[in-house]
Amino acid sequence: MYKNLAATLVAACFFSPVFSQTTPAKGNAAEPVKAGFVYVSPITEAGWTRQHEEGRKAVEAALGPQVKTTFVENVAEGADAERVIRDLAATGHQIIFTPSFGYMEPTLKVAQDFPGVKFESITGYKQAANVATANARYYEGRYLAGIAAGRMSKTGVAGFVAGFPIPEVLQGINAFTLGMRSVNPQATVKVVWLNVWFDPPKERDAAMALFNQDVDVIAFHTGSTAVMAAAQERGKMAVAYHSDMRKTGPDAQILAVTHQWGAYYTERVRAVQNGSWKSANVWGGVREGMIRVGDFGTKVPASVQQEVLAAQKTIGSGKLQPFRAGKAPVRDNEGQERIAPGQVLADAQILQMNWLVEGVVGKLAR
Repeated sequence: MYKNLAATLVAACFFSPVFSQTTPAKGNAAEPVKAGFVYVSPITEAGWTRQHEEGRKAVEAALGPQVKTTFVENVAEGADAERVIRDLAATGHQIIFTPSFGYMEPTLKVAQDFPGVKFESITGYKQAANVATANARYYEGRYLAGIAAGRMSKTGVAGFVAGFPIPEVLQGINAFTLGMRSVNPQATVKVVWLNVWFDPPKERDAAMALFNQDVDVIAFHTGSTAVMAAAQERGKMAVAYHSDMRKTGPDAQILAVTHQWGAYYTERVRAVQNGSWKSANVWGGVREGMIRVGDFGTKVPASVQQEVLAAQKTIGSGKLQPFRAGKAPVRDNEGQERIAPGQVLADAQILQMNWLVEGVVGKLAR
């Protein structure tokens, strides 16, 4: 299961496509690069797709008339995705961004038929001469959020609403728990598995159930703002994911773990423009500017904000690694040693993570 889903992200097939809205950058430059973007959900106010849309806008802002972008939203993974990606390739787009794990195979299939077009498989892991892959180290932001949650929680009990028990989600839960326990060694994290990425009513119900179990701060790896809205309704605290969600939870939000795609997308379009584009694999985090923690809520003391921001700089410098053990080993919640004292997990081990760290309440189906 984990091997098959190792790179899966918050992406699911839940709507029928809304096809081809084109936004040319201002100006009349000759031969602008045509860049296409395919989105797995509608462009909402916050969330996974919103962050990629912000990345597209950043490309336009940076390159102006040198680029012309097209986006297609609500594209289900599978046959719909292949059709849309193929249409973009056939209509002269020189680079196409496909930010959903389920777009990986359709992207590779289309790429074989269009060797002159460059493709960026975001969250995918299979490459080709004209297909690059990229993802972000979301767990770095989760660790930082855990520090804030540990400082803000009065009960020492956090909740986590999660989609599926895949490595990326497990990385986030474990990093969040380790961050929380770095400031409160007795802290615990209760997890509810939804087995769906995007289901606002289900997300809300899970959050409400957790709030009835001494949870006073909550995090989530799902696709909507429903958990944040539930925290606001109940007078609890929440960590925003993907986007800043203070509009949804002005009193509830502690901070936001946001994904920043603009610089990477701009760099890749510029590489097409100057002929330097090459297939590559990027897994960037705080250091690369792809993960950012900030957007603190009004209830977060300045001292906590400063502590988190200082830790963010330390992660960026490489001195702090969420999955490095100190003098004591890191164990899973069944007592097995997972990281020996003084050791750090290699990227391959992080990408294949299939365990829950000590402090997490719950088990994984085996």
